[in-house]
Amino acid sequence: MRVAEQTEMGLGGSAEPRRSAAPPAAERPLADRPLADRMRPRSIADIVGQPQVLGPGKPLRVALETGRLHSMVLWGPPGSGKTTLARLVAQGSDAQFIALSAVMAGIKDVRAAVEKAQAERAATGRRTVLFLDEVHRFNKTQQDTFLPYIEDGTLVFIGATTENPSFEVVSALLSRARVYVLRALQPADTAEIMRRALADPERGLGGRGPGGADVEVDEPALELLARAADGDGRRALNMLEIAADLAVEGRIGVAQAAEVAGGTRRRFDKGGEQFYDQMSALHKSVRGTDPNAALYWFCRMVDGGCDPGYLARRIVRMAVEDIGLADPRGLQLAIDAWTAYDRLGSPEGELALANAVIYLACAPKSNAVYTAFKEANADVQEFGTLEVPMPLRNAPTSLMKDLGYGKGYRYAHDEPDAYAAGERYLPEGLPDRRYYQPAPRGLELRIGEALTRLRERNGGRDGGQGSSGGGDR
Repeated sequence: MRVAEQTEMGLGGSAEPRRSAAPPAAERPLADRPLADRMRPRSIADIVGQPQVLGPGKPLRVALETGRLHSMVLWGPPGSGKTTLARLVAQGSDAQFIALSAVMAGIKDVRAAVEKAQAERAATGRRTVLFLDEVHRFNKTQQDTFLPYIEDGTLVFIGATTENPSFEVVSALLSRARVYVLRALQPADTAEIMRRALADPERGLGGRGPGGADVEVDEPALELLARAADGDGRRALNMLEIAADLAVEGRIGVAQAAEVAGGTRRRFDKGGEQFYDQMSALHKSVRGTDPNAALYWFCRMVDGGCDPGYLARRIVRMAVEDIGLADPRGLQLAIDAWTAYDRLGSPEGELALANAVIYLACAPKSNAVYTAFKEANADVQEFGTLEVPMPLRNAPTSLMKDLGYGKGYRYAHDEPDAYAAGERYLPEGLPDRRYYQPAPRGLELRIGEALTRLRERNGGRDGGQGSSGGGDR
């Protein structure tokens, strides 16, 4: 089987392989290429991890083994093997492979690729795999450019993205491509990738030690690098290559691994899906009364570079949405923590926010105010501009008093227990409502008991709502 031709196309739109002074990595001498590129898998057997798409009988594995091409979107974190899989799909089908990066390419490059694909099909009958890395960076118009050529078979489209295709890839393109979800590699996977690189004398680090011996690595050092790679195979090999340069007498110890791994950050994309997933996990952990999980997700977001000011705002939202009047101190503590962060800055200010996170997670929960607020807003939208009842209107002038403004109003503080039994404060035309239903927890337990006592004085109705028809809600 003939190896698939690999053409890299960039901003210039040229359909010919580059002939510049800095050729693509695949055209440079092996020794001049980074370890991560040299160790790129050349067959399915070389791939580590991703059993959910490459296990026996899985659709993507079957496609690779049988050479049956179909358009696809590969969705996964950095270093999970998206580019490698695209190349293997083309190679296994003896197809022409054209790679574009949405960071640099434009519609001109796509058209040049289409022309090259049409010429190849006419001359040899071979199909063309067009690989678009970072497909989410193309706008709707740019993504739509592929549609007619996928439809007529000119191109087999493979897009790679770290973002959720549901939000970043147009529906018309998704309907013509199958989405495969790749996952971050496990530490055992990245450790295996590094072991292979250490033992490979052709492409890896085999024989690079003193006297032509292999570079050795202490197991704790390998485990440290595997964890620091954070599921990214490319990062693991990059760190291993640097650590090998620091090896003492051909051995990578914990000291060298720690030097290389220091300062690495966990995967986090501000504004991307990981950002919103982790924010959701933090909020749900607080709501679920799990202070340990809440603190973990808070620290994950801080570690990933999330703006603590944004976290402070969301913590205040948690206080009003999920704790509410079950513990009104939660809101004050959240605001105080925000103020403390503004005054202290990082990293000391994060501790104040952590206090608020843990307090809110431990506090009694109630969304009664949140629910009542939504229901009252719904009535505002449904019933329109209802008039304020005359007794409730302000009457600062004699004319307004003559018109009946404020007439019949009962001043609550002049009534027993400061409660004007029998009064109705909702507008005419709005059915009786009971928006606020206190939760049987925290302070709201006592609030609910007090409202029940007042309701009994009104014959089981809220706030003297006996003067208008309509049922409670």
